[in-house]
Amino acid sequence: MTPAHAKFESLAPTPGRSRIMTAIRRRDTRPELAIRSLLHSAGKRYRVDFRVDLDGARPRPDIVFTRARVAVFVDGCFWHCCPEHGTQPGVNQAYWQPKLERNIARDRANDSALIAAGWTVIRVWEHEPPDQAARLIMGILDNSQPAQLLLNHPAG
Repeated sequence: MTPAHAKFESLAPTPGRSRIMTAIRRRDTRPELAIRSLLHSAGKRYRVDFRVDLDGARPRPDIVFTRARVAVFVDGCFWHCCPEHGTQPGVNQAYWQPKLERNIARDRANDSALIAAGWTVIRVWEHEPPDQAARLIMGILDNSQPAQLLLNHPAG
């Protein structure tokens, strides 16, 4: 085996790693379900994991209020590099660092595209109390503010 092949051999998935990665949910995470439950019990109706087709972008917010044009993203601390809880993997950093940077860049591009199309974008971290996030979302829906980006966390 050449040194170049050895490098890629170390990146090969193990059965345990594959099982862990397969179990990671793209939607219906616990924080998202808790926020959705509070919104639903308050009488708010929404779409879940609804793709918004825009010119040059197709973001898929976690919670979408189509009539009010409000897109809510519940960002995972690892995947979106939370400054409080985000961690950098110790293994395969050459893969993970660019991957996480691309996630953040995609988030900013989606935010910009949605705002340009007249949407309000709300981003909350998964570690935030669900009742606090739900109050923020309901406040925006009830006030019908113009298109903007509302972060419950600093931009990455």
